[in-house]
Amino acid sequence: MLVQWILLICSAALISSKGLPERIVGGQSVSILSVPWQASLQMYGDHHCGAVIYSEKIVLTAAHCTERKPPYMFSVRVGSSNSGFGGQVVKVSQILEHEAFGKTFAESNDIAVIQLQRNLIMGFGVRSIPLADSSPQPRSLAFVSGWGSIESYGKGSTTLLGTTVAIVDRDSCMSSYRGGISKDMICASAPGKDSCGGDSGGPLVSDGKLVGIVSFGRGCAHSEYPGVYANVAELKPWIVKTIQRL
Repeated sequence: MLVQWILLICSAALISSKGLPERIVGGQSVSILSVPWQASLQMYGDHHCGAVIYSEKIVLTAAHCTERKPPYMFSVRVGSSNSGFGGQVVKVSQILEHEAFGKTFAESNDIAVIQLQRNLIMGFGVRSIPLADSSPQPRSLAFVSGWGSIESYGKGSTTLLGTTVAIVDRDSCMSSYRGGISKDMICASAPGKDSCGGDSGGPLVSDGKLVGIVSFGRGCAHSEYPGVYANVAELKPWIVKTIQRL
């Protein structure tokens, strides 16, 4: 009976990464200078999720990374290729998650806006990235980065990693996930490459703009299941409106 329960729990974990400190497999080391918008969202001083610099005082992340957790638990590290030291560390003052997070599907509207207690010092290895106005076309190349696991359920990397994936057409992604893909999601994959545990909330970038926020997937680099990202173009009106409220 115990073995059956263990198998059941493991199967459930494969289905969704929501609520876990999430989700680079098949990648290579990258310098923060090549992805200066990358941030590490830290919980009690340890890397928890990825994040993206929007401005001097605002970063974006996945809502499931902060869900129901108070701001005092979090800080953000920027300007370092290592998640454990270097760069700038700034505490979080306010977190606003999408009001419809998880309402349509478990991971729908997986986006949160974070306000910092003080401004970041922009410059060497620290830069914001513009938001996409439209979703990238299928087969467009995109770059995802983070300090996540290099294999499913493996340990996270303290060194920043990145890899190139391709946007997957919506119908194919919906087929893979049996319809569980809403308009506010986009999918991307490449053979043996994917975001993984510890990467959630991090950036998916195409043509110099932020097109996605790492959200969830079934396993990591699974050939039949693309990685799923919050669709920044679809969520941009909410992001801009929410920042204006701060």
